[in-house]
Amino acid sequence: MEAIIEVRALRKRYGPKTAVDDLSFTVAPGQVTGFVGPNGAGKSTTMRMIMGLDRPDAGTALVGGKPYRSLRTPLCRLGAMLDASAVHPARRARDHLKWLAHANGLPGRRVDEVIELAGLASAARRRAGGFSLGMRQRLGIAAALLGDPPVLMFDEPVNGLDPEGITWIRGLLRSLAAEGRAVLVSSHLMSELEGGADHLVVIGRGRLIADTSVSDLLDAASGGRVEVRTSERQQAMTVLARAGATVTATGRDTVTAAGLAAGRIIALLNEAGVGFSGIAEHRASLEEAYMELTRDAVEFRAVAGREAP
Repeated sequence: MEAIIEVRALRKRYGPKTAVDDLSFTVAPGQVTGFVGPNGAGKSTTMRMIMGLDRPDAGTALVGGKPYRSLRTPLCRLGAMLDASAVHPARRARDHLKWLAHANGLPGRRVDEVIELAGLASAARRRAGGFSLGMRQRLGIAAALLGDPPVLMFDEPVNGLDPEGITWIRGLLRSLAAEGRAVLVSSHLMSELEGGADHLVVIGRGRLIADTSVSDLLDAASGGRVEVRTSERQQAMTVLARAGATVTATGRDTVTAAGLAAGRIIALLNEAGVGFSGIAEHRASLEEAYMELTRDAVEFRAVAGREAP
């Protein structure tokens, strides 16, 4: 089976609300694809349609070229964690995984392997009802890995994880992609995907905003800006503006110039005798790039600046 998810012209409405609107993208093997957008953007609805839990009003969602519901051994084709609380609270972690393994014809030894992989060895005999959110996340990830599937899908997997857990899940996702699997990870916080995702599918209000590599997105968001630190701010701005740069005073002794390479800026300032103490190319963070992309796609926005009575 090819390790791939294909979403084509997917649409879903709930009453008057359009949750997903003509959405198309592909999750390729060998990389981590971040599926990002503000709360309410349609990420969870899309994932549920990929798994056949919700029926689309239009379009298709395929796993390895087939609808999820038609897969003969689904857990061995697509492993997913959409809801970490989807486990009976009275069931012990190991028993939950053993039940899933038995239902899917998987060997019992696989249960011990995923328990170890998910860091649950010391809690395997505890009842899930006593688990923290982070522990339930680990149990859900263990369940997704049971069938050793070529395609994996996680909805907000770092919710409730401590810093060690976040580092662990990033490393796990990278290792799964390095094995050639297709990995789709949803999040509304770009910081959770920093250093972990190779590709991004960004949606807002159910529609596609961007489908791009992380490096291309950061290059576009950085905009070729160079920050110049100088005590001769006005003189530097004049010299750079005359050379065609778009120049902005960003501090008492800093100037940001766009449209000129750093080397060219250094040469121009030296030729004009304008002193400077530092020059650095601006590199946007993933969070900056994401905020710029989704600025107009946030459905629920707080109102700031209003004093309490």
